[in-house]
Amino acid sequence: MRLRPGSFPRSLLLGALALTSVLTSAPTVQAAPVATGCLDRTITGTVEEQRLDNGIAGGPSVPAEILRRSGFDRQVELFGRLLCVMPSREAVRLFVRAQGEALWRTATFRAQHPVDTSTGALPASDDRGLYWARISMALTLRQWQPRFGVSAADRAELMRSLEYSSRGITGTRFSPGVKKIVVTGFDPFTLDADIRIGNPSGANALSLDGQRWTVNGTTYQIQTVVFPVRYTDFDANMVEDALAPHYRPGPQHADFVMTASQGRTGIFDLEVFNGRRRSTSSIGDNNNLWGGGSATAPVVSPSMPPGPEWLTASLPFARMAQADVAPFRTRVNTSVLEIPAGQTTPVRQPHGPTTGSIASEGAGGGYLSNEVAYRNTLQRDLLDPSMPAGHLHVPVLSFDPANKTLITDPTYEANRTAILRGAHNTLRAAL
Repeated sequence: MRLRPGSFPRSLLLGALALTSVLTSAPTVQAAPVATGCLDRTITGTVEEQRLDNGIAGGPSVPAEILRRSGFDRQVELFGRLLCVMPSREAVRLFVRAQGEALWRTATFRAQHPVDTSTGALPASDDRGLYWARISMALTLRQWQPRFGVSAADRAELMRSLEYSSRGITGTRFSPGVKKIVVTGFDPFTLDADIRIGNPSGANALSLDGQRWTVNGTTYQIQTVVFPVRYTDFDANMVEDALAPHYRPGPQHADFVMTASQGRTGIFDLEVFNGRRRSTSSIGDNNNLWGGGSATAPVVSPSMPPGPEWLTASLPFARMAQADVAPFRTRVNTSVLEIPAGQTTPVRQPHGPTTGSIASEGAGGGYLSNEVAYRNTLQRDLLDPSMPAGHLHVPVLSFDPANKTLITDPTYEANRTAILRGAHNTLRAAL
């Protein structure tokens, strides 16, 4: 199947329409008419949602162009229209989860099938359509005013359902008889610096979800998740909700769990030591909230389960470091920033932490990349210490330096293709 701008898999559209038909057909309930009047546009979205109108130098909305050229604009429009005809609280609960899962399946399908870019569509590997579609649907849900009314708690639960279902969290179920791999990525971030950017770790997750690989005669199935760049979601234990089920005994127990994020220019970093604390004070999250820590006074998330100051990854680094990642290079990164025992000044330790030190920065830094790595390896230690688990930082995805306005260019696309190839090769080498 080839996707064009303004389209998504017909099976998903039919499924959404069939669900709506069921939910609105009860003869004892009067459904609201199809109208845009069910949205209160005066309700202000989050900082993240307010970026939907952002252009470059006062130009038209970049997110709108990304949605149109990736085909997700139709899915966003459909979500709003169908939301207006929901007849009850139970109906809308079913609807929101189904639409979130349809959005995730649309994104992973698109990422893994050819796209005809001659019509202006963005390439299959572009992760930004999913991000801006989810943000658009979240704003629509926030502004939705049904006839039957919803409480603040009801709306919060619907927002959570949309987030979890559209990020792959509710769909990471494995088939029997295969080795099971979980890989995660992140949303785009630093969007105030450049509204056009994507995140190659998220693109990698979309390209891998549901894939089956046969390596040395063994069949592996890969399930993926894309996390938000928001402290509040981490504080609400989204990482544990997504990953802990794959550490527990049972049919969904995984054999390998690797988190991933965008890191440094030109380098694939295999992060060895994960620190417990947040310390980044130079950058906020996607809602422009700061973690509250600094290099000299790092802090622990209020929801962090009990655990040690430092955890060590258990990925097969030697094999992974030999993967072909050209034109980039791979580094097994052991460097951390610690506050040594009995001291107050942070010290860089190139070979890992010393006994009794406080974690200022793990090998992956003091931001959410390090925190997802720590939370992942903490679940490993709590539930299955023998599990191979760790974190991969993929290289930064960059535009052509001469491109200051276009949402894509040949350099950007070539960089993302090379990063995905390197990430796939690194994962395959681990198996």
